[in-house]
Amino acid sequence: MSMSAGLQIQIEDDQGALMVRLEGRLDAASAPVLERKLIEQIEKGKAKLVLDFAKVDYLSSAGMRLLLSTTKKLKGNGGGLHLCSVGEEVMEIIKMAGFERIIHIFPTEQEALQGF
Repeated sequence: MSMSAGLQIQIEDDQGALMVRLEGRLDAASAPVLERKLIEQIEKGKAKLVLDFAKVDYLSSAGMRLLLSTTKKLKGNGGGLHLCSVGEEVMEIIKMAGFERIIHIFPTEQEALQGF
């Protein structure tokens, strides 16, 4: 569990997919930290990523850009980026940007894993 810039990131393997548990704020300060970690995993050959948003209380435009760029990267190598357990406030932010059509969002972790 690493804590930096107001975001805790915990990564674990689950059924061939990577569970990335986040806690805190995904904003301009923490997005680059998360991006480095995700790129590291993608370079190791991980193509199926699930971001657990249950404890994310803020998502900024920088965070959304990261989600979009990661989605694009993973589409190219037969995988994908799935979000699960997105709270109401964060969901509002995503919908305001019209991103719910681009980012794959699932109610539960299990459904996000089965969605690949």
